Amino acid sequence: MTARLIEALNTTDQLADIFSDQSVLRAMLQFEVSLAKAEARVGVIPNSAAKAIVSATQPAAFDMAKLVRSAFRAGTPAVPLVKALTEAVHRKDPDAAGFVHWGATSQDVGDTALVLLLKQAQSILANDLALIESSLQRLSDQHKSTVMLGRTLLQAAPPITFGLKVAGWLSAIRRSRLKLDAAFGEALILQFGGASGTLASLGKDGISVSKALAQELDLICPAAPWHAQRDRLAILMCACGVLTGSLGKMARDVSLMMQNEVAEVSEPGGNGRGGSSTMPHKRNPIACALTLSAATRVPHLVASFLSAMPQEHERGVGSWHSEWPTIADVIQSTGVAAASMAEVASGLAVDASRMRANIEAISGLIFAEKAMMLLAPKIGRDKAHELLESAAKKAVAEGKRLVEALVQMPEAIRHLDSATLAKLEVPEEYLGSAEAFRRAQLESRASPPAQQRRLKRSK
Repeated sequence: MTARLIEALNTTDQLADIFSDQSVLRAMLQFEVSLAKAEARVGVIPNSAAKAIVSATQPAAFDMAKLVRSAFRAGTPAVPLVKALTEAVHRKDPDAAGFVHWGATSQDVGDTALVLLLKQAQSILANDLALIESSLQRLSDQHKSTVMLGRTLLQAAPPITFGLKVAGWLSAIRRSRLKLDAAFGEALILQFGGASGTLASLGKDGISVSKALAQELDLICPAAPWHAQRDRLAILMCACGVLTGSLGKMARDVSLMMQNEVAEVSEPGGNGRGGSSTMPHKRNPIACALTLSAATRVPHLVASFLSAMPQEHERGVGSWHSEWPTIADVIQSTGVAAASMAEVASGLAVDASRMRANIEAISGLIFAEKAMMLLAPKIGRDKAHELLESAAKKAVAEGKRLVEALVQMPEAIRHLDSATLAKLEVPEEYLGSAEAFRRAQLESRASPPAQQRRLKRSK
């Protein structure tokens, strides 16, 4: 993991490696190597120059501390990198040194290197999200009949199933992941425009070099350079924000259900996970805490990126320079949330008996709506509401169950027979369309997008 303790909770081992100094350097050098190869292939520079450039791009040969210091003075890491690379090539082949970075500009190096890092990060996020989805699918199926309290405004409400709750998590995460996939598909593109985004220095070969360079890097070649058009990256950042929020919703629910007085689920523990420095009995919701931390942090980072979008003319002043750390933080925070909830989803312990016990502890009050709806056709909804409100108050004041309070109310027993009252507080008898909604959410991945459905209906 990152060597900086201050970042220990904000990234994962894999993502910290991707955004490490050495990884960033490798990505920048990969651009320079691929540029030389592409230009040699098109015939813009000699093959001998390309070979000399390739042989000189050994990351270990570069002084990282010097690059960092020089980047601060130059306003971009690309300037000192190109200078150092040119010197390294000159030592091997003085004639080839003049072809380093041929036709490119510093932002081409920086943006394309960033895209290469994002491409690596995409697969890591995809693996964790796939684990979350498969685990939640299984968990929902296992608990399709496990009844539990519904909770609205943190208060007890009519029953639902745990399978339905899990399906809600899954459907939101899946929708968010699909948006993220699409955003990555748009953002993983080459940046190569030269000084003003026209590749004028390459003459008639500009587009040919662009296509060859994209092939070398296995990136999409865009219609045109995008130095000051940051919409694709902005959409990716927003998709990360929405996904992290969806993961945070799951984390919020799980952490609330882990409270001792609720005790319906628990995160997987072990290996020091969730312990306390002072309270030996604690089993803290650490994965949820890390996810909620990310979900708190990412929206502000996304806003920071969005605020940098109005960039000046063909190259921004300061706004583009602000993006690297913001994007790295967003991706790593999203990765923390995904990895944490993958662990939760695959190892969540569910106490179905406790879920039922929590329903019983409410003394039937959550079925007041059911009783009201049974009475409403006979005495009117308003009167039924008043009667059930009185019955609920009576049950609470006298420490009785709702049914016991209703039995003592002549207006209620006049319209509700004993058989109806006997089943009034059975959770399974008041689940409505819970199972249909659960299945629909699990099957939603096969549904065409809303816009596509609308177009089909209009034909």
